[in-house]
Amino acid sequence: MAMASSLHEGFIFGVLYILTHNLSSITTTAETTTNASLTDPCYNYTILNDSWRSVNNTDYLLHLNFKCDTSFSWSGWYRLFINSQSAHVPDTCVEKGHCGSTTPLWIYGGHPTVEDGVVTRDVCGHWDNYCCFFWSYPIKVKACPGNYYVYELPSPAVFCSGYCTDVGSVSTSSASVTTATVTAYPFADPCHNYTVLDNLWRANSSQPTKSVSMCDRSVSWSGWYRLFINGLSAQIPDTCVQKFSCGTDTPLWIRGGHPTVEDGVVTRDVCGNWKNYCCYYGSFPIRVKACPGNYYVYELLKPTTCNLTYCAVVSSITSTSTTVTPQTSLPVITLLSGCASSGGCLQNVLAQIENITAEVLPLNIVTDILAMAFNESEKISVSSSSSSSSSSSSSSSSASASPAQLASSGNRVLKTSEKLISTLVKRTETSATVSFTLAAVEGQVFMVGPQVTLDKIPQLTTTNSSVDIDLIGIAKNSNEKSAAVAFMSYTTMENLLKADFFNTTNDTIKTMMSTVISATLPKTSNTALTKAVNFTFRHIREFEPSGSLSCVYWNISEWIVDGCSVLNSNSSHTVCSCVHLSTFALIMQTSSSPPESSDLLDLLNLVCVIVGLVFFSLALLSFALCQWSPGVNNVARINICISLLSAHLLLLLTQQFLSLIRPQQVLCVVIAGLLHFLFLSAFVWMFIEAVLLFICVKNLSEISSRQREVLSSGFLCVIGYLVALVVVCVSIGLVPEGYGSEQCWIKYDKGFIWSFLGPVCVILALNLILFIRIVIILKSALTKLNAEVSQTKQTKVMVFKTLGQFVVLGCPWILGFFTNGNEMLEILFLILNSQQGTFIFLIYCVLNNEIRQQYWKCFTFLCSGRKQR
Repeated sequence: MAMASSLHEGFIFGVLYILTHNLSSITTTAETTTNASLTDPCYNYTILNDSWRSVNNTDYLLHLNFKCDTSFSWSGWYRLFINSQSAHVPDTCVEKGHCGSTTPLWIYGGHPTVEDGVVTRDVCGHWDNYCCFFWSYPIKVKACPGNYYVYELPSPAVFCSGYCTDVGSVSTSSASVTTATVTAYPFADPCHNYTVLDNLWRANSSQPTKSVSMCDRSVSWSGWYRLFINGLSAQIPDTCVQKFSCGTDTPLWIRGGHPTVEDGVVTRDVCGNWKNYCCYYGSFPIRVKACPGNYYVYELLKPTTCNLTYCAVVSSITSTSTTVTPQTSLPVITLLSGCASSGGCLQNVLAQIENITAEVLPLNIVTDILAMAFNESEKISVSSSSSSSSSSSSSSSSASASPAQLASSGNRVLKTSEKLISTLVKRTETSATVSFTLAAVEGQVFMVGPQVTLDKIPQLTTTNSSVDIDLIGIAKNSNEKSAAVAFMSYTTMENLLKADFFNTTNDTIKTMMSTVISATLPKTSNTALTKAVNFTFRHIREFEPSGSLSCVYWNISEWIVDGCSVLNSNSSHTVCSCVHLSTFALIMQTSSSPPESSDLLDLLNLVCVIVGLVFFSLALLSFALCQWSPGVNNVARINICISLLSAHLLLLLTQQFLSLIRPQQVLCVVIAGLLHFLFLSAFVWMFIEAVLLFICVKNLSEISSRQREVLSSGFLCVIGYLVALVVVCVSIGLVPEGYGSEQCWIKYDKGFIWSFLGPVCVILALNLILFIRIVIILKSALTKLNAEVSQTKQTKVMVFKTLGQFVVLGCPWILGFFTNGNEMLEILFLILNSQQGTFIFLIYCVLNNEIRQQYWKCFTFLCSGRKQR
């Protein structure tokens, strides 16, 4: 665990983590390839060489022995091998039960060529005699020189599935999927030869009853259908439909948008929403046709399984309008010759986009322009990255873009992207949606009108993010009673708007944990939010439990936190809440110089903490059962033992069972608050003990009467626990979301860690001053003793008690500021501060003559009792 150089990280990780951290590291068998190129995945990948992934492996069928890729920690790009032979993910259907998994995964759409660069491919899972029964998260693929492929593999969506590998040749054409037989109509136009389907329960607002869930598998489908709801023309949604809608558990919708009249008959994939993934289930593809008169007909097929039902919505789907805009009014973006240097092509493209005056543009024109713009922006970011990582020549360094230039280019790309996506907004009386997916950006626009029938709009989703916004409430507050939201997810924008633009006071490494997203309200008169907007980010990189996550938004030249906070988080997703719309991202901060994990330190930590807990318990038993002189006040020592025993035990158990506790967010928050209270109360009692000791040393013979007269036990208990309780209550009142970090401790957001560090630093400073004063007084008293009497033994005992008292008062906790990865200091820190109970037991029990005599009597009594038996 790294010790940060800043004050709060140096102390909190040095004090709490070293005391209790004993997390086991996860080992993998993958071998990472190193290469000078840090940007090209063809030379920066992890080797995956698992023979069980072979398409020829049928162990599951023979022995029911299967593997599940959902249990692996996926991160970055992979190259596949089988028995040291170069392999690839199959791009044609794989038989169920092969590849060592219950659901073999293959890619849909064929492999790219070297010239294609990085492409995105859908992932299918074979089940129940249908090659694409399950859909998993899309993956990125790149063909590399040398006739091999690399893949960016995420954890699959399907519970127990595995990526297949094959050493054979790949298909050069798109994958073919076995489907049910469809009927062609050569003699009749389906726009005039269809069956009417008018089921009220198919509406996307209809929920299944407790006893009845509709199932289209039981319907005998034949030919083409036109959908109605209560006599109103309807269509199948072409955006994600929420689970438990349309009268069933798993509603079906179509991917790829609706066609235009000119497109004729098209084929569309069918998806079913389940387990928080819009395309978890795949059904047989269906054919769709747009008809004159602004309606659609569908050739519907029997779904692959029950509880899958075709959804219907009464709205105007405008993702591909049936009205064709004359080609003469469309903008044409061209690259000027000689613009390649210094990002001139990007600036040229952006300038042309900024000059577009059209209010409405077709989807294909918008996507073509966006693809061109992001293609040029990626050239700038790659050039800058390459130049910054290379020290080959001054000319290449001078050609790279500076941070200010990257931020400026990022601002223009964001502005022009938002302008382009606003041209997809069209007036609607009810509701409508438009969506698109490109290699560098995904977008979705949702529009509502004055006659909208929805209670709330569905969640807008992209591959790596989603947003929940009260667009209905915003529309009601606008003059036109209409509104639109544009949601975009940029997969390459982090190359321009870098994570390093998140300026913090801590010397930490910043990592972009999500795609950059933006949310705007185009062509909406009143853009005031009625409630906070929630964004869900899927982590695009491996999550580091010790890191600190921040929800940030882009403010011209930097990422800042204002107005955004983390609602909840786990190892794969984080939900952020923001009170405004802008461009957002999720950034994780980790220590800039993490030391290697030490098994010796972990073992020493465990042993020392357990030993310390034992002596805390022995000290408490001695204070409770032994007879003490009337003048001795043990109240501070007893409560130091109680507070630290409880805090160390709770923290040790929390870290040992963190994987079970962390998903329970409420429990994690409660533990963090309780630890805050226990550690603070322990430090308050250390201060009280320092004050009592100072009074004892200064007044010597008067201590008994002074303690009873001024500092009664009840008064001390009020101080010892009330101060800590007040600090915790005020902290909760000011920053209620400040508890519950990934380690179930205090979060670092907004400097909240100072609610613990502030009081602790003050107490440590006061205790150190009192301790120095006590040592001076003791030294003066020793010099006044009779020099003729031998005081050697008494002096040694006094020195040991003094040094032990230094530990009891918590002064060695100051070492937490200076460990900073130094293993020797960490070991010293660990030993001293885990053994406060040991020193309390030795100083106040073992070295006390009266208590030692009671120990001897008890020991003698026990021994004599055994002899009599």
